[in-house]
Amino acid sequence: MNTKDVLLSARNLEVHFPVGNHILPSRRPRLKAVNGIDVDVYRGETLGIVGESGCGKSTLARALLRLIEPTRGELRWKGEDMRAFSKTTLVRRRREFQMVFQDPTASLNPRLTVSECIAEPLLTHEPRLKRREIKRQVIAMMDKVGLSASHRNRYPHEFSGGQCQRVGIARALVLNPDLVVCDEPVSALDVSIQAQVINLLDDLKQEMGGTLVMIAHDLSVVRHISDRVMVMYLGKPMEVGLYDRVFDQAQHPYTKALLSAVPIANPKLARSREVQLLPGDLPSPLNPPSGCVFRTRCPEATDLCGRQPPTQSGSEEHRIFCSNTLLLAGQ
Repeated sequence: MNTKDVLLSARNLEVHFPVGNHILPSRRPRLKAVNGIDVDVYRGETLGIVGESGCGKSTLARALLRLIEPTRGELRWKGEDMRAFSKTTLVRRRREFQMVFQDPTASLNPRLTVSECIAEPLLTHEPRLKRREIKRQVIAMMDKVGLSASHRNRYPHEFSGGQCQRVGIARALVLNPDLVVCDEPVSALDVSIQAQVINLLDDLKQEMGGTLVMIAHDLSVVRHISDRVMVMYLGKPMEVGLYDRVFDQAQHPYTKALLSAVPIANPKLARSREVQLLPGDLPSPLNPPSGCVFRTRCPEATDLCGRQPPTQSGSEEHRIFCSNTLLLAGQ
């Protein structure tokens, strides 16, 4: 991983959705799905973004690729202002960044064969390719993701969920993009299939020299594939760093709570381990808590946490965002 080669970067990225039926758009409440994120994605790395359901991970993933327009903030692709791309430029540049979606069946056109699904990006971005070359590339990509070329004329409903996700991965990688964003690609799959898909993504990334952003709500999903990890809560970053620093030297109470819930294969260790249950539910992004958004569930919260936004501390290799100065001093 070349940490000096930033492929995609976001600064103070926000995605707010107006809700309600007020006649004046400016008076409508706004759901703050992503509420101030700074993130860099380095060429050749795998960045894992984790957090419980409703914390804004999927919205962030779509905003990074401009599948959702950010409300405000800076977004740069290979040093260029991505938000300044026209629709025509954005369509043309999409061959450089692709996405694997959460629901493998809903992301494929049921009226197309899997061969046609995989070939669509080639038809869009390389219209001069001859049919036999398209067929050759589709068969080669199916072989890479572990699908039989003899099944290329079947339809998505004839495949299992894991096989459909392999079709989605093949479709995303057929153009050999620089970046692939995977939005919880295994959450709809059986546990035995999850490991196969994760290993497949890691192998293809190594083979094709690409960059991955892996979205997940389970830390165990990204543990063995990520170079760096960002932990999110209610649209905000809580902890960011190299995967071994985050997993082995977690500082933020939210990260510690997530790690305590990761399953352990050893029954004796599992029984002796103390699971840190967080009180209450995730607050509404329509009205997030003042100060630190995690303070209403944080066991280390103080009065200061309600008055002061989190302070960033640590190094580039491991950063924590917290309002509790005593906790920060104890790092």
